[in-house]
Amino acid sequence: EILRIAACIEEHFPHSVARAIVKGAADRGLNHQEEHAEVQYIVAHGIATTLHGKRAIIGSHHFVSEDEHVEITAEQQAAIEAQSGGCSVVYLAIGGKLSGVLCISDPPRAEAGEAIGLLKKAGIDLMDVVMLTGDSQKAAEVTAAKLGITKCFAQVLPEDKHRYVEQLKADGHRVIMVGDGINDAPALAAADVSVAMSDASDTAREAADIPLRGADLTELATLRTLSEKLMTRIHRNYRFIIGFNSSLLLLGLFGIIAPTTSAFLHNASTMAI
Repeated sequence: EILRIAACIEEHFPHSVARAIVKGAADRGLNHQEEHAEVQYIVAHGIATTLHGKRAIIGSHHFVSEDEHVEITAEQQAAIEAQSGGCSVVYLAIGGKLSGVLCISDPPRAEAGEAIGLLKKAGIDLMDVVMLTGDSQKAAEVTAAKLGITKCFAQVLPEDKHRYVEQLKADGHRVIMVGDGINDAPALAAADVSVAMSDASDTAREAADIPLRGADLTELATLRTLSEKLMTRIHRNYRFIIGFNSSLLLLGLFGIIAPTTSAFLHNASTMAI
């Protein structure tokens, strides 16, 4: 019943957690009808609506407990933590009371570990790879351990991500931010270089400097390598042009070559480059 109600509310939003809940209900053959009023999406927190005359909310612990003041006893929280493992936990409250929780397995992308290894080979120190997530601390630690990330921050809001990026910049670091959700948009806008994958939200893609065409994280390393090679070629060609054209000017100045010859060599070198 908890899953059916949650799917009924969540089906209106193209969020990864929402899609997981809707798919979970569909896989179990749980059909549902519209029984709620208009739904309201609270960014980085959850969803609120009215169900059978009672306020129904679904989202993070912070949203349900701290913002909406729904009581979650120590015993309830202990039971949730004991059974959830490394899963993401979504809380459902109806009429001001906790009705149930949903534990969602949120494994990293299959290529995530390889992508981090490739980024390290491309010159980015693994110690400088930081994970910022709105997920629970336990779930974040499990994912970070799988990927070999030593620095992660959990239960962070969009403004927290933005603040962290700004702090890194203030400390003299150049920041590359990779994000895919609405919650990542402020941090993407603040970063020196921001990247959004092809399956990112429209807001994230608008905020990013570089929207990738693919959804494979290893493309980040490819992008890094191509960028370095491109800059190497640009600088090499620039040095050649300056040196070659300066030589033509000096040769023409001292009358060693004719202006027509200089013009021909200049254009020929441009075509060759």
